[in-house]
Amino acid sequence: MKDSFGREINYLRISVTEGCNQRCIYCMPENAPPPKLAVLTDDEIAEIVLAAASLGINKIRITGGEPLTRPGIVELIKRISTTPGIEDIAMTTNSTLLPEMAQKLRDAGLRRVNISLDTLDAVKFRAITRGGEISDTLNGIDAAFEAGLTPIKINTVLLGGINDDEIYKLVELTRSCPVELRFIELMPI
Repeated sequence: MKDSFGREINYLRISVTEGCNQRCIYCMPENAPPPKLAVLTDDEIAEIVLAAASLGINKIRITGGEPLTRPGIVELIKRISTTPGIEDIAMTTNSTLLPEMAQKLRDAGLRRVNISLDTLDAVKFRAITRGGEISDTLNGIDAAFEAGLTPIKINTVLLGGINDDEIYKLVELTRSCPVELRFIELMPI
């Protein structure tokens, strides 16, 4: 499959939930209503993946919200990974639920993760996520390494006046921990 510029398209992103266990200030309004529950079923997602694979898609990225909050996510990853033609499955996650799920996800066919980490400061982390604990995310990163969900990419949204003074500290993280760091532009939505 090719786009209008003749580029090969082999990658599909699938958002499996709007729900999230954090309320990041750049992602969700403070008083946002609960997410809608009208999401694709596992069967519908499997059908989409099968159709996409028949068109040449061989890489799938699972996103959300927080995909690990979707009930049955391990089984869904297994269904996707056993689809003929699918060679790679990745996930974007805040990693807080990875300690109990990382190995199961790896065994089901997940190969790598991108992890959201906007600060290394526990107080700023609580403020950005509206109550999250940085230790949960760091434990998730450790669990991803232990399960072999590599390479691990860290996604950092730069927020002027909040975490932009930590760029050097975040870059230094890549010297002590074998992660790839990506700075993400804040999208005004």
